[in-house]
Amino acid sequence: MIPFRRKFLFPQLPYSTKSPSSVAFREHETFMDTHSDAPEEIPSEIPVESVEEPIQETAPFQLPPDDVAAIDELGKTYQALRNELAKTIVGQEDVIEKLAICLFARGHALLMGVPGLAKTLLVSSVAQTFDLSFNRIQFTPDLMPADITGTDIIQESGVDGRREFEFIKGPVFANLLLADEINRAPAKTQSAMLEAMQESKVTVLGKTYLLQPPFFVLATQNPIEQEGTYPLPEAQLDRFMFLIEVEYPSAAEEKQIARETTGAANKALSKLIDGEKIIAFQQLVRRVPVPEHLYDYAVQIVRKTRPAEPESPQWIKDTVGWGAGPRAVQYLILGAKSRAALRGKYMASLEDIEAVASSVLNHRVITNFAAESQGMSSKKIIQKLIAEMADV
Repeated sequence: MIPFRRKFLFPQLPYSTKSPSSVAFREHETFMDTHSDAPEEIPSEIPVESVEEPIQETAPFQLPPDDVAAIDELGKTYQALRNELAKTIVGQEDVIEKLAICLFARGHALLMGVPGLAKTLLVSSVAQTFDLSFNRIQFTPDLMPADITGTDIIQESGVDGRREFEFIKGPVFANLLLADEINRAPAKTQSAMLEAMQESKVTVLGKTYLLQPPFFVLATQNPIEQEGTYPLPEAQLDRFMFLIEVEYPSAAEEKQIARETTGAANKALSKLIDGEKIIAFQQLVRRVPVPEHLYDYAVQIVRKTRPAEPESPQWIKDTVGWGAGPRAVQYLILGAKSRAALRGKYMASLEDIEAVASSVLNHRVITNFAAESQGMSSKKIIQKLIAEMADV
């Protein structure tokens, strides 16, 4: 026979108090022990006190109070990220580093390379290692802005069958967005990304919706196939912190690719970092000190790319139509800070600015016909300018 206190009283207790270790359960055990002479019927009134079990809350991620220790932790996280990506990506170490510089500097990146160089695979692999929401948009000529941002649709409400407009979010509402072959869509569709990339918000039919931080756009572009493509306007290109050129792998790397991709399937990548940790590291990067002469260098090299400026050399005036704007100075400094922190350095150096200068300036310097006739690309112009400034 089931005891009275378990057969009748125990099922009436709240679910959170049924554990023998709970306060309410022990109090009822004591109550029944002191009323052992009571008849086998439910008492009219039994004092029942509902006690909720404490909820275990995870503490938010916090960096060490010392920025030096925090930079050391960022360096370890970055190295773990590289090791994890190496499980699926062969080589491309420079590309991975520049992607990481963009992500921790709170910037966006445009990857440009011929088909088959694992640009899309690299971005999707980065998304797997981050505990973030991820969406992919395959840009096509018939893609509309609403396909990216979302739109209002009519839905029936549960009250009197009335119909109301409900906003359905588009794929841009993600932490990490892959814009695959972004130059396949017309300028009207490309413009849907401008506000999201610069201000982390989307405006649809007069209503503004904020994007959840962190927010990254990693876009890909094919440089050789121009049929059916729409070149990105300068305003769109300027939103990207880096233009990252993906080159062909070496002979040894290509052999390794053939060996690893034609065998057993690769294992899924582990998630190493979440949004809260990324935001903390982004704030840390902005606290990295920069010597005063590096600010002067960043301003000088950007101003020399403008042919109308008096400090611009004559060969720049002859080959460049338009130079870089002030956003280039900002990204040179942020890129140097991020690169220094990822490499475990506690202060940005000239080497850091020179390392990121090409990726920051290549897509912001517009050459003229004279440069094209001489075979001078934006990349060659920036490299020559960096070499000249190093000799000064």
